[in-house]
Amino acid sequence: MKEQFEGTMLRIYFGEDDKWQSKPLHEAIVAKCQELGLAGVTVYRGIEGYGGSTRIHRVSHWKFSKDAPITLTIIDRTEQIDKLLPHLDAMVGEGLIAMSGVEVIRYSRPEAK
Repeated sequence: MKEQFEGTMLRIYFGEDDKWQSKPLHEAIVAKCQELGLAGVTVYRGIEGYGGSTRIHRVSHWKFSKDAPITLTIIDRTEQIDKLLPHLDAMVGEGLIAMSGVEVIRYSRPEAK
């Protein structure tokens, strides 16, 4: 099954050590996206980068770093993304959020009868 629509892509940048209610921030955001029924979210763990604070986040080659840069990419219809934004206002203490309009093509399997 193929569906095409205009949507919004949201990218959220922060550090791996960021938390929301003592839970890793990326896990909390993914859970909130699922709760709100958003179409999809993917978490990426980077090698090096910086965001709102300009503090460099990096993965050390000598030890396992717990402050790598994290990016979440979320794509859905704009009205669905708009439901998430107030939650992000509360959850993201430090970071960057980028939004852009996108043409979405979603493929799915028909539900079994």
